[in-house]
Amino acid sequence: MIVPRHYENVNVLHENTMPPRAYYIPASLRMDTLVEKREDSDRFQLLNGDWRFSFYASIYELKDAFYETDFDISSFDCIKVPGTWQMAGYDTHQYTNIRYPFPFDPPYVPRDNPCGAYIKDFDYQRDESAPTAFLNFEGVDSCFYVWLNGTYIGYSQVSHSTSEFDVSSAIVEGKNRLAVLVLKWCDGSYLEDQDKFRMSGIFRDVYLLKRPLKTIRDYFVKTALENGTAKLAVELKYFQEQIPVTVSLYDAENRLVDTKKLQRAETVLLHIPKPILWNTEAPYLYTLVLETENEVITEHIGLREIKISQNTVYFNGKRLIFRGVNRHDSDPVTGFAISIEQMITDLTLMKQHNFNAVRTSHYPNAPVFGQLCDKYGFLVIGEADLESHGPSEIYYQDNSDANKFDRWNEPIADAPMWEESILDRVRLLVERDKNRSCVVIWSMGNESAYGCNFEKALRWTKEYDASRLTHYESARYRKSGKAYDFSNLDLYSRMYPSFEEIEDYLGHNPTKPMILCEYSHAMGNGPGDLEDYFQLFHKNETMCGGFVWEWCDHAIDHGKTAEGKTIYSYGGDHGEVIHDGNFCMDGLVYPDRRPHTGLLEYRNVYRPVRIVSYNQDTGTLTLQSYLDFTDLQEEVEIHYEVSCDGVYRQTGILPACTVKPGQTGDVPFKITVPEVGRAYLKLTYYQKKETLLVPAGHLLGYEELPLKTRDNRNQTAYKLLKPQKTSGFGTAIHITETEEAFLLKGENFTYCFDRRTGLFSGLRFEGCDFLERPMELNIWRAPTDNDMYIKEEWKRAQYDRAYVRAYNSESRQTGSGAEIRSRMSMGAATVQPMMWIESVWQVGAEGGLEAAFSIKRNIEFPELPRFGIRMFLPRELNQVSYYGMGPYESYRDKHQASVHGLYQAPVWKLHEDYLRPQENGSHMDCDYVILSGGSYSLAAVSGKPFSFNASIYTQEELEKKTHYYELEPSGSTILCLDYAQNGIGSNSCGPRLKEIYRFDEETFTFCIKLVPFQKQ
Repeated sequence: MIVPRHYENVNVLHENTMPPRAYYIPASLRMDTLVEKREDSDRFQLLNGDWRFSFYASIYELKDAFYETDFDISSFDCIKVPGTWQMAGYDTHQYTNIRYPFPFDPPYVPRDNPCGAYIKDFDYQRDESAPTAFLNFEGVDSCFYVWLNGTYIGYSQVSHSTSEFDVSSAIVEGKNRLAVLVLKWCDGSYLEDQDKFRMSGIFRDVYLLKRPLKTIRDYFVKTALENGTAKLAVELKYFQEQIPVTVSLYDAENRLVDTKKLQRAETVLLHIPKPILWNTEAPYLYTLVLETENEVITEHIGLREIKISQNTVYFNGKRLIFRGVNRHDSDPVTGFAISIEQMITDLTLMKQHNFNAVRTSHYPNAPVFGQLCDKYGFLVIGEADLESHGPSEIYYQDNSDANKFDRWNEPIADAPMWEESILDRVRLLVERDKNRSCVVIWSMGNESAYGCNFEKALRWTKEYDASRLTHYESARYRKSGKAYDFSNLDLYSRMYPSFEEIEDYLGHNPTKPMILCEYSHAMGNGPGDLEDYFQLFHKNETMCGGFVWEWCDHAIDHGKTAEGKTIYSYGGDHGEVIHDGNFCMDGLVYPDRRPHTGLLEYRNVYRPVRIVSYNQDTGTLTLQSYLDFTDLQEEVEIHYEVSCDGVYRQTGILPACTVKPGQTGDVPFKITVPEVGRAYLKLTYYQKKETLLVPAGHLLGYEELPLKTRDNRNQTAYKLLKPQKTSGFGTAIHITETEEAFLLKGENFTYCFDRRTGLFSGLRFEGCDFLERPMELNIWRAPTDNDMYIKEEWKRAQYDRAYVRAYNSESRQTGSGAEIRSRMSMGAATVQPMMWIESVWQVGAEGGLEAAFSIKRNIEFPELPRFGIRMFLPRELNQVSYYGMGPYESYRDKHQASVHGLYQAPVWKLHEDYLRPQENGSHMDCDYVILSGGSYSLAAVSGKPFSFNASIYTQEELEKKTHYYELEPSGSTILCLDYAQNGIGSNSCGPRLKEIYRFDEETFTFCIKLVPFQKQ
């Protein structure tokens, strides 16, 4: 072996690295553009780009001293840095959530430890005024050894933190050769068990900094707000002795606020008499300039304050609610390697969908990410590169959750051997990002249990930086019966608690503010509980909001299908034995950043303003502003629409509404309300003025309010429901009865009713067969990701195999029409009946069919996925028009992004292409739906709102296929007309679906009318 085995030694975390420091890029003069363009600095040399590379399946295969300057690298491949070798085609992809991908035997890792040898040849030009050189690696997974020009430089680990080496003695003028050996695993891998694809390599920037011999090494900017003024204390550390320094502060218009020129200084105090505070809506930044003889450091600083008072979190004196999201570094093409453009894309989407905070789950992001959050106005939970979830899944004879959680902390969190490793990771986080105004909470890590090591990490953090809050959700996982110190933990954090648990904490004298560091698991079709959490956050001031899990789906791009669909892979698609399937596909956006419907739901739940009430008689509209710092009239332009049965009657723009942040206000607003019909007032909220990430006119949200009319029935639905005139349809319906069926013949139709099922098996109208398969009563849906646990109970109840059996059916003439009554049950092999059904079908002489189902559910069985009729219609009936909630899919607990209206779309456009197929595209609270094609149409209408789903895919196909690009259309248009569906929730990782959203009614009735017709 050509290197010492530091990678299995917890006593050697780093060798020859510089002490951790704040992130900055020096230059020879003041430069304010070094956030996005740090390569503009004359003291910065980027080493990204094409490197030479050789992969070894085991470190024992690497025999040669590849780092020597004369080593022949002609056999080496070319690889891009930053990047990971898995994304470049080496090794294999593996996604795992909790379980370690290697034996749990710390600090040891597999002997056949894969590794990559990297070589970079580069030119270097000395600067006499900055003769020292520092080599920086911002991210290498998992550990690495470094050589420059054949000289061993050092070793480091902690994948997502910066490692800096002084290479002054090894670097030369002109040609240089940098060699890096990266190992896939090290002892630190036991602390990097994050829920993500496991990738390896140099995945963040590599660069050189040229520095003077005597200059500032580190600085810590501390702000204090007091009586309308602010103080800035800049604590300085130097490479050698203290030297003369000038510290100046400029406002955003580049006007000098204060300056100090000192010969010797450890702390410089600056005063701001009338400070403008930084916040998420107006992220005002001052420019701090640190000047020494041969170097200038330019820093952008926001003035703000976060504190806790009486269990409430305040930011700049105002109650704070985090509207946050968890964000991993993830891209389907570049993997962990995320460019600044990709970061800005994410932040733009977040800002445009009303987020104000990001948790860097579960490691520090690249240092520029914090600078961007300063600039664009995001609060940040900075999290240490620390997760050791795996010990909760190792083998225990007692495999109960109680025992696993009780012992989880034994191997790492409460084991002294890991003390320095854990403290090191926390220090690296805090030291690097301590000057970021956006960072308001330090998080010790994620899902690693609690013990003495985290007590010490929290104590160090609080002693070093008392200006920010501390967080660690996993503090709840510790040995029972043992006392622990939580005094340095500011927040009570939970992930995915039930609403009952939250209410219980809030109702029993809480001692700390409560934050949900993860909630509303956004996997697949979901989340379905965002509005409920919103209400909870605003109801109790001990709650300070939360962070949705998570921002993006994690997947690997494998090119395109013949039809042009991207082939995305997830866990198990690469031959892995240990994996967690599609559990990584749990984001609010698809891998390519197209929004899920869940993101649209979030945007509307967290819209900046809401209607409190509208008095039609007085014309008074009361609005609630949910802005935190800005008057409503400055930020939001409000448009209104009055609709009736989906037709707009009035539109306009409200006059500017002066409503203070977090307050309510009345707006005089008189409208003309229609006399009859289903009428709504809709307000739409747009960005009033352009900001850095949000253009003027950008949609921020919308909502609707039902208006009172003399007759609030949808008039189109009312006409469809009215009995049709029978004159002109000739003779009455003729009924032919056999043991198996009733054959109903009218002047322009022939219908076949199956007496064995109690449903129609054929509907022929004006020469068109409207049913390509017999009609079904349907209680199944293709399970969503959030049905992950309840689907097992559903399948045990045989819901997916259920079918109808009619006990008896009777028909009779009713004037010119016909009536069929049936008694039925629904059951499946091996189980008793799930429900008993009585139905009445009324068939009119014109061909309309009106059904009334009375259902008594067997309460021995679990809640239902759905209940309704399923019909396979000719594929030509592929144009859908409906009045109901749209344009997006809507369910009992997931409909905030939809409003009532008249919508039209081809059937294929109603399908939401989740990467793992599942139930999607339902529309609730409908009055009618019409499917048309060619010269024929079929309308479904009800006097009570119903749901429908029209698709080219069967629910069986959606359930069977594991990837969206594998789906095969059925050849029919499948129409599901539902009384209801079970809610969506977020139970893939969150609490069980709230009881109010469960479809567990013991008895219910469902009425629906089918009206086939031919276009004239």
